[in-house]
Amino acid sequence: MARITGIDGIFLRAHGPDALTGWYRRHPGVVPSRPGPQHQEAGPTAVSVFAEDDAYWPADRHWMLNLRTDDIDGLLAHLSAAGIEARTDPAWDAQGIGRFARIHDPEGTPIELREPPAA
Repeated sequence: MARITGIDGIFLRAHGPDALTGWYRRHPGVVPSRPGPQHQEAGPTAVSVFAEDDAYWPADRHWMLNLRTDDIDGLLAHLSAAGIEARTDPAWDAQGIGRFARIHDPEGTPIELREPPAA
């Protein structure tokens, strides 16, 4: 049977596409696809469906972006210097799958940041 081999793209609508594109480029460091794709390091990609009333992220948001980083402390320092509030929770880190933080883009989309545990 044919199978999916990876996520080929993430597409979102925005009230201000150019401003939001710039925000993603400057802060979490995601380079938008135009003119070409963003290459990523190999690693796991979680695809999970949550109940509509799950409290893991705000109920008025239908999706959340999860980004992998190799230096969560450095990224959080960069975000803080830019005035972007990050939320952490020791319970998130206690799962044994890395360190986590949560930010929101200017349009309110939750973005989870994860630094995988050292090999």
